[in-house]
Amino acid sequence: MRSLITSVFVLLLFVAPPSYGRKHKKEAAYSINYVSIRNGAEVPGRSMKVKYANQVAYLSENGDKIRSYIDYGTHQTVTILNYEDELFKTLTAFDALPQPQLGDKEETILGYKCQYAKLSSFSNTIELWYTDQAGAKGSPYQGYLPDSNSLVLKVTINGNRTLVAKSIDKLAADSIPAYPLEEATEVTVAELEELKIKSRYTVLPVFEDEIINFENLPETYEGQTLESNRTYRFSKGSVIMKKVTLPESWKAGGQVFAKLTSWSNGDAYDRTGSIFVLPASHNKKTILAALQNGLDELPVFTDNNGAEYQGITSTTNYDSPIEIMRFFTSFGVGHFNKLREINNYPWTFKATYKQEVTPLIPNDDEEIWIGVFIGNYDKGGHKVDLELDFYPGFEKEAPAKKYIQPLFYSVNIMEMSGQNYGRLFRNDTLTVEFEVPENVENVQLLYTSTGHGGWGGGDEFNPKLNEVFIDDEPIYNVVPWRTDCATYRFLNPASGNFGNGLSSSDLSRSNWCPATLTPPDLIPLPNFAPGKHTIKVVIDQGADEGSSFSHWSVAGVLTGNYKNDSK
Repeated sequence: MRSLITSVFVLLLFVAPPSYGRKHKKEAAYSINYVSIRNGAEVPGRSMKVKYANQVAYLSENGDKIRSYIDYGTHQTVTILNYEDELFKTLTAFDALPQPQLGDKEETILGYKCQYAKLSSFSNTIELWYTDQAGAKGSPYQGYLPDSNSLVLKVTINGNRTLVAKSIDKLAADSIPAYPLEEATEVTVAELEELKIKSRYTVLPVFEDEIINFENLPETYEGQTLESNRTYRFSKGSVIMKKVTLPESWKAGGQVFAKLTSWSNGDAYDRTGSIFVLPASHNKKTILAALQNGLDELPVFTDNNGAEYQGITSTTNYDSPIEIMRFFTSFGVGHFNKLREINNYPWTFKATYKQEVTPLIPNDDEEIWIGVFIGNYDKGGHKVDLELDFYPGFEKEAPAKKYIQPLFYSVNIMEMSGQNYGRLFRNDTLTVEFEVPENVENVQLLYTSTGHGGWGGGDEFNPKLNEVFIDDEPIYNVVPWRTDCATYRFLNPASGNFGNGLSSSDLSRSNWCPATLTPPDLIPLPNFAPGKHTIKVVIDQGADEGSSFSHWSVAGVLTGNYKNDSK
């Protein structure tokens, strides 16, 4: 049975095609025209039509993608889905549908005396008023049939949402379009529901079964022109990148989610991971130049002790990466499941992360670079799948062009090539000068921070204050901390166990857990003026302990949109 919420908005019924293979004496065709009422008022743009002839009614969702028949001749409903140019169908007998309870209420609609029935669906109360005197049969909901000889003229959901018929018009029988039922492959209801969901959004595959590991790669890309839709492996295999073409539908707006699946290919440890994007056409240098040609391509931030940090802050000529997802691998999920079997510990085979990244994906570029980093020193490393899921919006007007300005990014994704860890906060302040152009509005800062290192006495396991200042005015402070890490125990088969019964993966950490993602904090900047500004990040980083040191991976991106769709 279809989801009630989906059914409310997108229903159009038509007659079954000749390919049913049955011969009918031609009857009059009818169009039943409904309006939507909510809380007593008509809802504009929510009207619908039901068309009926020859003992068959036909319901259409999403244009021609989904069409559903109510076949009164064979006493079954038929749903047909056109998915990626293939046809799939399900057949459901009337007696397998929810059976309404008949009541003693009556109501006259369009001059017809209507009987009353009620049923419950997904905790919703559905009330139906129907007649068998109209000459037509049908229902605006394929699954809600009071009997096999009736026309539903009114449906009320939870007492406040109503579809009611306003007119019944005769139609020419040949005005009903046909649809090729016999060409459709029959599938189960569950299988069709999966395909229906997939048909409503666009999937952009980026990586599939790609390895991210540590090894000396023989191939070099220095001085080469990098191609689209080809996976490149950089920094001794710890970074993979691909230039992809964004779907045309993205220009019309909507939402986009990044979906990553990761599993161990031999590495047993929890590692920092990051998904980042770079503009494909850009007048500033990006970290792609360093990945291709070496760290000397990057600007250097020098702290008060003289330590150098390559490429962590944007400058007038360089933009740091735009991080769209911070994630952390598990302790060996997949590869170590069989090697670490424990009774009543049903290890998960893969870790899946999904996060909305709408503000961070440009809508005025045809192509972008997408990269995935996992820091590790294992030749087996990890494997990943990555896709971007684009969901259409409900607005009819195209959205304004996005403003996306990366400010800083201390995740050392070129660690295997010698890029320094973010250790500067012990003796210095991360400072970035930037300029916001005219005609930008709705500015906000996306700030992501995770603490690492130092073993038990370090910042990974001890809460530390983070403070953010713009033009020396405090705009945000937080102690990044996660206390829910024990929730993800079944994703961490290789995690060590302590004498007190805890696992290493159970321990609370500075804003991350093994096998989880860390979403950014959203910091609104209302009435933010265009022009030059300075942002500073201050973190109470702990002292080094012998060879052990604390460090912080922080990322900051300004987002917004251009007024009047201008740049």
